[in-house]
Amino acid sequence: MPSLDDLRYPIGPAPASTGQTAIDLQTRLKALAELPRKLTDLVQCWPDQRLDTPYRPDGWTVRQVVHHVADSHMNAYIRTRLALTEVNPRISPYDEAEWARLPDSVFPVAPSLAILTNLHLRWVRCLTDLTPDQLARTYQHPANQQTYTLADVIALYAWHGEHHYQHIARLAQRNGWEGEMS
Repeated sequence: MPSLDDLRYPIGPAPASTGQTAIDLQTRLKALAELPRKLTDLVQCWPDQRLDTPYRPDGWTVRQVVHHVADSHMNAYIRTRLALTEVNPRISPYDEAEWARLPDSVFPVAPSLAILTNLHLRWVRCLTDLTPDQLARTYQHPANQQTYTLADVIALYAWHGEHHYQHIARLAQRNGWEGEMS
């Protein structure tokens, strides 16, 4: 059995702000573009029993993770747009754990998968042709007192999507659900 840290961070911790090359940027944009399809292919046919399985002890269920990714990426998209249209805006944080307990957390995953599909089409299109000056635009996150560039945001959310995808994919692997439709 993997350690709790391996279960919590299957691809390691979030990347530090270290800048990125044009190749890094293209790789990360491709990861953002492909996430909705990968996640949909993985879970769209899973029965409720699987969707309601936590990915780790005391962790969120698969269903909550899918809804969380949609919530998180919607917030990131809005923050991206704010950074592109305002000077270093202070964004509004939200309590992810509380959002994961809201009544819609038990809703089917199909609407969140549809949100991700359409959101990522717009978000990736918005990010694809940014100039170096636009990639350097920032927003302030008051919860952790950090300033993020849009280049940082692209790296962070490419990681975030794969991080949560791997939570679910590795749960499927551990439980022998790979290749099964339901």
